[in-house]
Amino acid sequence: MDFPKAQRLADIAEFLGCTYRGDEEHLTYGFNEIHRVRPGDLVFVDHPKYYKPALESAATTILINSADVDVPKGKSLLVSDDPFRDFNRLCEKFFPHLNSASSIAADAQIGEGSIIEAGCVIGPGVRIGKNCIIQANVSINHNCIIGDNVSIQANTVIGSHAFYYKKRPEGYDRLLSGGTVVIEDDVELGSCCTIDRGVSAETRIGRGSKFDNGVHIGHDTIIGEKCLFAAQVGVAGCCNIGNEVTLWGQVGVGANINIGDKAVVLAQSGVAKSLEGSKTYFGYPADDARKRHRELASLRLLPEIINHIEINK
Repeated sequence: MDFPKAQRLADIAEFLGCTYRGDEEHLTYGFNEIHRVRPGDLVFVDHPKYYKPALESAATTILINSADVDVPKGKSLLVSDDPFRDFNRLCEKFFPHLNSASSIAADAQIGEGSIIEAGCVIGPGVRIGKNCIIQANVSINHNCIIGDNVSIQANTVIGSHAFYYKKRPEGYDRLLSGGTVVIEDDVELGSCCTIDRGVSAETRIGRGSKFDNGVHIGHDTIIGEKCLFAAQVGVAGCCNIGNEVTLWGQVGVGANINIGDKAVVLAQSGVAKSLEGSKTYFGYPADDARKRHRELASLRLLPEIINHIEINK
């Protein structure tokens, strides 16, 4: 997410009460979680295992809990005793959660021909396009964007918090979600779907995609155009799913997975690694469906093979 205006390194350090390494005039234009960083962004890292990926990422300002690292050319460090906490402080300052004081916020924008049924909550800064149907008891939280000709069935929630926690001795500490959700034109969402907002970027559902009831999409995931997701599909955070991908019922997709265009994943499969496009997958871990079916057929022969071995001993 972009700051309202570029921030000086020295000013961010003063706000956070931390030290810095680099030019005090070094500018930071926004901040993002590691999977969505861009040049000019700030990113945080709080474990030595991830120092190198963070330092070598597109981010040009790194919020880190060690001063004993080399600073890459063109980058600067903010040295904090708790980068997770300070990332949350930046989120609270620049992208705070906006509570809904009324069912439809005064500054919400609703396009011509759109219908908002009873019991809906449309939060501050929400933009809804033309000719949309938002059925009863839908919640669209602050700053989410809905395109034209979108249908959202009853009890769906758009823009809920990301499921992202740091384990501490006293319990779990939530990473705040300063991002948003973008639903493009001609999308249909079934009832009881949940679409988490990005941590610091956007969760996006591409044009013409259709979701059945009970689909969940995690934070910062990008869904392509004309995808088809059946009931109870669950997609974790920071995934990239191509165009015209079909996920049948109860498919689970792990975090940070890429799925190529026109891939098909059969029901109740678990996607634990990235998948190429234009193929059909099945099983856990999901693999080529024909291969998996041959394996299952072979398993059915095992009792006969074992019995034959026993007889011939």
